[in-house]
Amino acid sequence: MSTSVAIGWDIPRVMEEMPYGMYIVGTADGQGAPNGMMADWVMQVSFKPRLVAVSIENDAHSLANIRSNGRFTVNLLPQDEAGWKLAARFAQPYDGSKVGQRHDAEHPYHLKLEGIGYGVVDGGAPILVDALSWLECQAHEFFSLGDHTLVIGEVLNGAVLHEGDPLTSTYTGWNYSG
Repeated sequence: MSTSVAIGWDIPRVMEEMPYGMYIVGTADGQGAPNGMMADWVMQVSFKPRLVAVSIENDAHSLANIRSNGRFTVNLLPQDEAGWKLAARFAQPYDGSKVGQRHDAEHPYHLKLEGIGYGVVDGGAPILVDALSWLECQAHEFFSLGDHTLVIGEVLNGAVLHEGDPLTSTYTGWNYSG
C-alpha cells in the first residue's frame, strides 16, 4: 500500500530541521594569536588514519588561519546552560564588518576567547577548559564546495575533559541551513 506524499519546495525548512552538533573550532594565525569559531558541520570521515571533516565559510578568518598554520582543534561543548552560553560567544564572526553584523569602528574584531579559560596545542590552536573533549588536527586537504570549504584534518591528539552529553542544535533551538 502506498501513500501520497506531498511534494513541495520547502527545502530551507527541511534543512533547518536537521540536527547538528555545536563545536568550537580553534585556530591560530601566523603569529600564534588564537581564535575560535562555532562550527556545526563536523564529522569523522575515516578510522585509519583518523580523519575529521569541518565545513567552514570561504571568507571565514578561521579558514585563513588553518590555511596558513595547518593546525586546528575541535572542542565538543556540553549540553547545558554553560555550554549554550559558551557557544553563543563564538556565534558571531571575527570581523565585525562581515555582512549582516553590526560594525563597531573602535572594536572591529571579536576576540571570542577573551575571559574564557583555555590552553593551546603546539600549533597555537585553543583547547577550551569547559569543553567536554577536544581533538587536535593537522589539515590535509581543502575542498571548495559552494560558499564553504571542507577541511579534512588528521587527528593528532585529543582528550576527554568532562563527562556529559554534547551540545546540539536540538537543545539550543538554533539552526544553520544557509
